[in-house]
Amino acid sequence: MTATNPMNGEDRVLRKEGNLVSDMGGEKVMMSIHNGKYYNLGSTGGRIWDLISQERTLTELVEVLASEYEIGPDICREQVVQFLEHLTHEGLIDVTRGE
Repeated sequence: MTATNPMNGEDRVLRKEGNLVSDMGGEKVMMSIHNGKYYNLGSTGGRIWDLISQERTLTELVEVLASEYEIGPDICREQVVQFLEHLTHEGLIDVTRGE
């Protein structure tokens, strides 16, 4: 997933195993066992993390989140893609390219 090969709606996302996650004051914090880093996913990032406990397409994620947070789908998609790209860069999720 780079600027020349952006995510599309059919790409499937699944979180990787090996992360310790805890809720702290309405936000999710996580430590990766693999790289030893800590992450504050925040409340929205934590919701995405919960949703990708099962494989989901980018389109499915955006539909759920846009509805829950009452945000336009285009803005939601842009923000979700940025977050997922960060998680991919950190090695925390698997993205399977769709059709």
